[in-house]
Amino acid sequence: MSGYIREYLERHYRHFNAAALLDAARGYLDHVQRGGRMMVTLAGAMSTAELGRSLAEMIRRDRVHAICCTGANLEEDIYNLVAHQQYVRIPDWRNLTPRQEKELEAQGLARVTDTCIPEQEAIKRISGRMLELWQAAEREGRRHFPHEFAYQLLEVLPAESFEVDPRDSWLLAAAERRLPIFVPGWEDSTTGNAVVSEVFRGNLGSTEVVRSGLEYMSELTDWYARTTMGVAANELPEVDESRDRDNFSIPREEAVNTVGFFQIGGGIAGDFPICVVPMIQHDIRRRCPYWDYFCQISDSTTSYGSYSGAFPSEKITWSKLDVDTPSFMIESDATIVAPLIFGYVLDW
Repeated sequence: MSGYIREYLERHYRHFNAAALLDAARGYLDHVQRGGRMMVTLAGAMSTAELGRSLAEMIRRDRVHAICCTGANLEEDIYNLVAHQQYVRIPDWRNLTPRQEKELEAQGLARVTDTCIPEQEAIKRISGRMLELWQAAEREGRRHFPHEFAYQLLEVLPAESFEVDPRDSWLLAAAERRLPIFVPGWEDSTTGNAVVSEVFRGNLGSTEVVRSGLEYMSELTDWYARTTMGVAANELPEVDESRDRDNFSIPREEAVNTVGFFQIGGGIAGDFPICVVPMIQHDIRRRCPYWDYFCQISDSTTSYGSYSGAFPSEKITWSKLDVDTPSFMIESDATIVAPLIFGYVLDW
C-alpha cells in the first residue's frame, strides 16, 4: 500500500479545495525533505476526532517537531486513551431536541458534534493521579507546564488502563520523543478548572504550581531562536535601527533550520505561536527568519473580521510570513483534510 495515498491524491485532487490540499501536502513534504522543522497547531476537538490515528505516526517519523494546542486537545487525547469504551456516538446529532441534550447531560455525556465524551468517567480515571502530581510538585517547590504534567501522568498510568491502541495517541508519541508542546490558554480546560477547584478545596496551596501562558511564550521564543539559529533569543543578532524593515529578518539560507507552520483550525492555538516571529523582531529587536511554510485548514471566513480565517497574504503585513513563503489555505473540514495530508507526507 506504500504510495497509494500519494498516487490517489495526485490523480483525483485536481481543483478547488482538493487542489489546495494537494499543493499544501507537496509543500509540507518539500519543507521537511529539505530538513525544515514543522509546528502543528491543534484547535477544535481534534483529539476527540481521534486525529492521533495519523498525527501520532507523523510525530514518530519525525514529520512534526513541535505542537501548539488548546488545553482541551491536551486532556482529551488522555480521555480518549483511558475512557474510549465509554464514549457514545450520535450520528443523528442534528435532530436532538434540547430535552434530549439535557438527558445526555444527566448521563454525564458531554457532546462534541457526533461524539459524547463521558467526561466524569474520564476525569475520575485521571483526577486522583493528577492531584498527586500537582501536590508532589508543590511539596518539592517545583513548577511545571501543563504538557509536562501530562507527560508525567502518562508515565504513571498503567498500560492496561488504555482503551485504545497506544499507537493512536498523539500525546503518547509526543511524550516518547519529548516533543516541545505549547498550550496557551490552558486555564480554559477541564483540567485547568480542576487546579482552581483543588485550591478552593484546600488540596493545593496555590495555582502557581502550573506554569503560565506568558512563560509558554518565553519558552516558545527560545525554542524558535535555538531551532532556527542555534542560539538563545537574546543572542540573536540585533536589528540595525539605521536600516529599513528588511533588516528585521534573516534569509532562510543563513538559518540553521527553518520552521513551518501547519495550522488546524483557528483560535489561540494558531494565533499564539505565530506571533513569536514579529515579537522577536519588533519587540525584542532581534533578527530571526520568518516562518518558512504556512498552511491553514479552516472553515472560517474573513468577511466577518475573523482573524482565524485571515488569508496568508494578510499575515505578511503582521511580519509573520514573507513574500515568498509557500502558503496555502484550505477551506474545508480538518477531520477530512489533515489525515489525507499526513498520509501523503508519510508515504514518502
